[in-house]
Amino acid sequence: MSDKWWGKVAYQIYPKSFQDSNGDGIGDLRGIISRLDYLKDLGVELVWLSPIFKSPMVDQGYDISDYQDINPLFGTMEDFDELLAGARERGIDIILDLVINHCSSEHPWFKKACADLNSEEAKYFYIREGKNGLPPDNLRSYFGGSVWSKLPGREDEDLWYLHYFCKEQPDLNWYYEPLRKKLYDMINFWLDKGVAGFRIDAIMNIAKDLSFPGLPADGPDGMCSAGKMTAKLSDEAATFLHEMNNATFKPHKAISVAEAFGVNQASLKNYIGPEGFFSTIFDFSARELNEIYPAYYRFRPVSIARWRDTIFASQQRVNDIGFMCPIVENHDEPRGLSYYVPRHAQTPEGAKVLGAVNVLLRGMPFIYQGQEIGMTNTRFDSIYEFDDVAAHDNYKSALKAGLSPKQALDILNIESRDHARTPFLWSAEKNAGFSTASETWLKVNQDYTTINAAAQINDEHSVLSFYKKLIALKKDSQWHDILTDGRFVPLSPVAEYEVPFARELDGRQIQVLASFEDSAITRSVPADASIVLATDGVTLNNGQLTLPATSVAIIACSAQ
Repeated sequence: MSDKWWGKVAYQIYPKSFQDSNGDGIGDLRGIISRLDYLKDLGVELVWLSPIFKSPMVDQGYDISDYQDINPLFGTMEDFDELLAGARERGIDIILDLVINHCSSEHPWFKKACADLNSEEAKYFYIREGKNGLPPDNLRSYFGGSVWSKLPGREDEDLWYLHYFCKEQPDLNWYYEPLRKKLYDMINFWLDKGVAGFRIDAIMNIAKDLSFPGLPADGPDGMCSAGKMTAKLSDEAATFLHEMNNATFKPHKAISVAEAFGVNQASLKNYIGPEGFFSTIFDFSARELNEIYPAYYRFRPVSIARWRDTIFASQQRVNDIGFMCPIVENHDEPRGLSYYVPRHAQTPEGAKVLGAVNVLLRGMPFIYQGQEIGMTNTRFDSIYEFDDVAAHDNYKSALKAGLSPKQALDILNIESRDHARTPFLWSAEKNAGFSTASETWLKVNQDYTTINAAAQINDEHSVLSFYKKLIALKKDSQWHDILTDGRFVPLSPVAEYEVPFARELDGRQIQVLASFEDSAITRSVPADASIVLATDGVTLNNGQLTLPATSVAIIACSAQ
């Protein structure tokens, strides 16, 4: 049976873009506090905050310079304590982002390491001599270029430090036990404060081949993605993850949700089973269809049929092991409605259908801010409107590969992470009600006058209202057990753009019959079927369910 977490629906907040309370064009903690009632009304019970710690913000807070203090950009520790208490009063738990593969180059540890190679802190990082005047190996950073940079202040020496991400994000040396102890102490600091747990960032990257042998090139630059090294070392990472769980999450009965790419089937039970390192991991299977490529310009469109088959296979992988967290989008991905859904269905109705699949798959679903109102990709008119370091790196890569500036921009308008990072659309007022500033830190989506929360709150037919119904359905005592513990059962589609599946428990089924087709389809359903929830126009007569174009029906019936 499930523990206390599995029947919940979670929500991710990107603090910089959720709500600005002081008119500086940047979201903050007091802004989140002001919207707690919105979250309660939506029905979510777990909220993940992307990084709020002290940071130079080179990579939007994923470069941390102080793990135990709040970035003044977002507020103070007192603000955070008030947020924690206010959320708890509303039945909402808070989890934080745990970024421990790397820190910031502005962290005192790294500064001391650069100043004195004989210091304790120098052991916290991977500092190596080059090879014949070149970096120690040919690994490529996730953001482009070598994972190695010259050690600051010692550029005339052949000394390099490792960074799988930006050069301002030096990787931490998990092979040094005293450092691990410091990280565990930091985790327990937040758990003791009352945080319910963590989303763990990029954690599989902590394992390294310390010989740094180099790997066969996977691109014309002669380099190989750092992810290839990571994929070879999942068993080595397991030793550290087991230790971390026993030292932190397990004693606190905390929830831990890992960003863990590439976990193979044989190892999966060690990650999410009853004795797993984590409570659960995100299901990135759909995004991984493109993440195998080293640059955006090599990504390929993902059809609904391919998306369906991929997530169905992923769901079946874990039926007898544990739970994964279904997601459609997060801060590292474009908007799901714009990315996976056929153009004709990129509408409010399409957003409802996508939401039904996301919320009712097996596992604890995560809704990303704005998904519940049907936010879509933002139209960026220039490379200079993008903030994300990965967007700029990918733009350069596309130009270098021979694409025109327009072609490179068109790709970013599909793939960039900035689409998820634009301000939340609260209303049709200035800056979509996000901020009173003359200019917001990132462009506001062009559709804010028609797609916004204020316009949907009192509209029973809106995307927001449908999400509330989906979450209420998951909580309903009549269906809670089957929608929590029920097995995932794929159903055969009758059309290319249909995504049909069931949840099954003790001889009962809830069938989720989702269609992104541009015309009506009809499918046979069990004789005892009844509609539990559906979008407009769905009909059920004599065992025949008719789904209008872009619609979804959730039906209850006996297991077949």
